[in-house]
Amino acid sequence: MTDIDPHSSGAARFSYELRRHRLKAGLTQEQFGRRVGYSESLIGMVETCRRIPTEGLAQLCDQVFGLDGVMHALYLDAWPPLPPVPEHFRDWAAEELRATALRLWDPLLIPGLFQTEQYARWIIECAPGITAEEIDRRVAGRMQRKKALTLDDGPMVLALLDEGVLHRPIGHAAAIRRQLEYLAEVAQHPKVTIQIVPYGAKAGAGLIGAFGIAEMRGVPYTVYVEAQPHGRTIGERGMIAKLVTRYDAIRGEAHSQSLSLRMIEEAVRKWT
Repeated sequence: MTDIDPHSSGAARFSYELRRHRLKAGLTQEQFGRRVGYSESLIGMVETCRRIPTEGLAQLCDQVFGLDGVMHALYLDAWPPLPPVPEHFRDWAAEELRATALRLWDPLLIPGLFQTEQYARWIIECAPGITAEEIDRRVAGRMQRKKALTLDDGPMVLALLDEGVLHRPIGHAAAIRRQLEYLAEVAQHPKVTIQIVPYGAKAGAGLIGAFGIAEMRGVPYTVYVEAQPHGRTIGERGMIAKLVTRYDAIRGEAHSQSLSLRMIEEAVRKWT
């Protein structure tokens, strides 16, 4: 039981407590798996933090071990309920909360994790045929996603933004100014690195579209790729490897974090 540190993260605490209660009950992984309807191998992967449990499994743990919602509470602490986001985005919204690191690239817009409400609303309301209720719901969901930056075990976020993002008129000037001021604030967060890719950079491979890479303890395991009419989350290893290579190539053309922050601050003054 020494290979999992229960204090390292909410996920580690869940895994540790699952194994502790299983051993206390005198059950092997196979025996426990039969009781809850899961395979021995899956129980093993959950206990070693190699697989994310379902909420249903957490509730079954409480039933089998005779606990009063203890495992379910640990589950909700480690994997909070998802914000109200579109169906196609739910998988990625979950990874924003679960990953230990996120690598983002966007050639056109400020990423959703860094958006102010006004900036997000202007983008969302441009969707053809969208209703006022749906706009409000999606804006609320986008704002709730930012809680990933406040979690004790939240991900490191390394974002690459094209220089044009700082000068693109999204809404009125005052809204853009506030957005860039907020971006400058976020750039100083201890878990956030923002780098600007200048106009003259040889980053043509990144102009095709935005994408994000989710990592778990240094290992990329899934990606989100923007597309029309909406993006998709992909776990195929070949695609992940290609996007990691592409991300590294784009980052090689980016300015340093300190110079990037100065560029953001200069752009703020432009939108006065």
